[in-house]
Amino acid sequence: MTDAPAAATRGVATTDDLVLTERRGPVALLTLNRPAKLNAWSNALEDRYFDLLAEADDDPQVRAVVVTGAGRGFCSGADLDDLRHVADASDDDLMRPRPRDFPLRVRTPLVAAIRGPVAGLGLVEALYCDVRFGDPTARFTTAFARRGLIAEYGISWLLPRLVGHSRATDLLLSSRMVDADEAHRIGLLDHLVTTGDVVDAAVAYATDLAAHCSPRSMATIKQQLRDDADRSYPDALAAADRLMREAFRGPDVAEGVASHLERRAPAFAALPGSAHAPA
Repeated sequence: MTDAPAAATRGVATTDDLVLTERRGPVALLTLNRPAKLNAWSNALEDRYFDLLAEADDDPQVRAVVVTGAGRGFCSGADLDDLRHVADASDDDLMRPRPRDFPLRVRTPLVAAIRGPVAGLGLVEALYCDVRFGDPTARFTTAFARRGLIAEYGISWLLPRLVGHSRATDLLLSSRMVDADEAHRIGLLDHLVTTGDVVDAAVAYATDLAAHCSPRSMATIKQQLRDDADRSYPDALAAADRLMREAFRGPDVAEGVASHLERRAPAFAALPGSAHAPA
């Protein structure tokens, strides 16, 4: 990512790119770009997407990332053409350069802007995002049981924490389609955008994070949420006390308090770069 203005970076990507990238101020907009296949997931798409996530996470000019899909859908899941001969693949063949849950390790806030179908691995990728926006066309299915698969890539851990154990069981066993209204009601969608464009709404939200929230605070909070999912309450409280003392000694608390008292926008420092080793 560069620090060029958004207007200068729009239109740089070609229609052959598996993931389009655009800068909108402090927000990196990444668009999965296989619209003829409803952005079906492939190894090549994954590699490019993860590369761009790592690049954005290491760019001090990027304060949030929005992920969406080109055309009529977000992501229809794994490309079924790639699965035709998967039974013949060795364990080594199935290994990837980065873990499939790499998006969970990104420090920068990750916001999904969803329209159209989200299925299988596409749903997993949506759940890896921190916040999900959707419009009324959004539709969700786990799909795995209808393809002879299991609950893949951590969805059996992620989904119950969002919608509850019973609803997660229903969605995973039945693979039924969930429309946008139900998805919003049960917690698959955090924001249902009924007026205007869902990508614009997600970018506006991400831009607000960039303008008003400390990158260090957000990265720490994301790590707390991951760590505390497997901690007892006393352990979570003890960790929070330690992190709070560290925050008090850092520059962001002073800046956050001063900017509020002085009624001005905060000037929080960027996260240090080089968070991700090359794949």
